[in-house]
Amino acid sequence: MRIGIDLGGTKIAGIAIGDDDEVLAVARVPTPRGDYDGSISAISAMVNELAERAKAIDFSVGIGMPGSISPMTGKVQNANSTWINDRHFQSDLETALNRSVRLANDANCLAVSEACDGAGKGAASVFGVILGTGCGGGLVVNGTAVSGRHNIGGEWGHNPLPWARGSELPGPACWCGRSGCLETWLSGPALSADHYAWTGTRLPAEEIGFNASAGDGDAIATLTRHLDRCGRGLAHVINIFDPDIIVLGGGLSGLYGLVDRLPGAIAPYVFADAVDIRVEAAMHGPESGVRGAARLWAQ
Repeated sequence: MRIGIDLGGTKIAGIAIGDDDEVLAVARVPTPRGDYDGSISAISAMVNELAERAKAIDFSVGIGMPGSISPMTGKVQNANSTWINDRHFQSDLETALNRSVRLANDANCLAVSEACDGAGKGAASVFGVILGTGCGGGLVVNGTAVSGRHNIGGEWGHNPLPWARGSELPGPACWCGRSGCLETWLSGPALSADHYAWTGTRLPAEEIGFNASAGDGDAIATLTRHLDRCGRGLAHVINIFDPDIIVLGGGLSGLYGLVDRLPGAIAPYVFADAVDIRVEAAMHGPESGVRGAARLWAQ
């Protein structure tokens, strides 16, 4: 049996999967934000709960996380869940669970899941995008995640917004210490901040999407700006990696019109004489990350 855990900015999700890919148990709890020890305890308790509910003794544990484990220091790097940065997250989890675990970037987990048996099944290369509390990406080639020399392969969200206009410079300040990162334009909090800057009204991203679907002009304008920026950002990915398919996951992937309109928003910025851009929503929805994490021992 395989257990997968997805540590998100607002929730921790878990799944237990049998050898035949049958889902045996699922779990979900709020993330103890800002609490490193609490995060370790919550993940450990979820693993034990899933194993008990699935009646498993022999099982593997894979964990999808924001950021990644630095191959130089063994500590977490680049996580927007900043309380786990610069900590020995893997070894602390292994101590708490008394077993080996494998960890990978959450967007890599989503991309692996969707490449194996989701929207990207059969594609030679898949770029998986998470748009949620943060903004990340993962590249899978021939079924395997490309992590790179520094374990930051596909780390899309902390590149600058391409082809930025005057009003977009220098861009919002990012927690990473720079300004104008894609995460500061495309994440859920970024969408809410942009809407507030233009309208003076603070709304969560989900409500902005709902209002747009109901015909609200201000919400439609906010989503139009978000779509254009997302198109520019993903065109940069195509110009570098040229993946067969882009798969969107995370809470914002279901925004009104986003998936259907993205190919048209990307196309003007792609360095090719003709374009055939394939963009799909994650087939497994919110379970893509945990399903990919459960597969880490097969990678």
